[in-house]
Amino acid sequence: MNSNELKTTLQELKYPGVGRSIGELKLLGEIKVVSNVANIELLTISDESYLNVKKIIEEKFANTFTALNITKKNLAKKDMNYGNSATPNNRAPYAKNIIAVTSGKGGVGKSTVSVNIAISLAQKGYKVGILDADVYGPNIPRLTNTDLQRIQWDDNDKIIPAENYGIKIMSVALTTPTMDTPLVWRSSVAVNALIQFLEDVAWGELDFMVIDMPPGTGDVQLTIAQELPIAAAVLVTTPQVVATDDVSRAIMMFKDIHVKMAGVIENMSFFIAPDTQNRYDIFGTGGGERIAKKYEIPFLGEIPLDMKIRESSDKGEPPVALGDESLKKYYNKIVDNIIKNSAFHL
Repeated sequence: MNSNELKTTLQELKYPGVGRSIGELKLLGEIKVVSNVANIELLTISDESYLNVKKIIEEKFANTFTALNITKKNLAKKDMNYGNSATPNNRAPYAKNIIAVTSGKGGVGKSTVSVNIAISLAQKGYKVGILDADVYGPNIPRLTNTDLQRIQWDDNDKIIPAENYGIKIMSVALTTPTMDTPLVWRSSVAVNALIQFLEDVAWGELDFMVIDMPPGTGDVQLTIAQELPIAAAVLVTTPQVVATDDVSRAIMMFKDIHVKMAGVIENMSFFIAPDTQNRYDIFGTGGGERIAKKYEIPFLGEIPLDMKIRESSDKGEPPVALGDESLKKYYNKIVDNIIKNSAFHL
């Protein structure tokens, strides 16, 4: 069996429990057969995926070759000399402006807001990328209808980001064999993965990089502040007291590390009943404005709890791109306020 025959056969092997081939999942790198020794490079980042693919290849070709040399693609070791929040490194010199979108707690719609901010900026003619830094709950591919894509490398050994709705997209979810593959990583591994996504992805020149941060005030938030010159932090909350309590901690973290905040967004602010048009303040009212006033930062706007936003987001059809004008205006107004409240390089 020569190299081409081996590659063709490998591409058709089914990944266990997925129903798709390793060729469809784009998990194959360089394939070469020399003197009946098969050299197979796998484009997998997680050890679990590498071991799964390695096992099925060994089972298939145990008696075909003299030896099987199955390796995982090695990337250059990253410089992990961290900066600090006062004088951060700039691991994304290709991006003119970094916007970090964060929240104090999960479940407030931060990722949905991040995607719609990025697309709204692209609609204004800017070159935009979005980095999914929420490595344990990576939702950006689902929200942008790129969840079936898997990473590929270009000729310069850079990862090619996914693209849709006029923005470039990178998420750890694009590196796993299936969407439900858990990443049981210590925080140091998660941080290393984010550094790789900043430095080893072919982002091209960007006017804005929007970073969808994980909730809370942990290692990822601190690392992003140390490794990138954040131009503006955007904080997402609901009106609910437990949400504003948590976003208060995020605000104080950014104050402590001297990151400029563009302001607060109140998501799921109110519900308009489609039959009666009555307004219901399900999670309370005015929480976002109160927290903005308390900490003397801008209030960027409110977004309603709307079934159309939920339905379109679940289908990977962001409201600011494919929704009606009544929904688009909320996100566009917020983006206008972010630009107005920030000293961006444009």
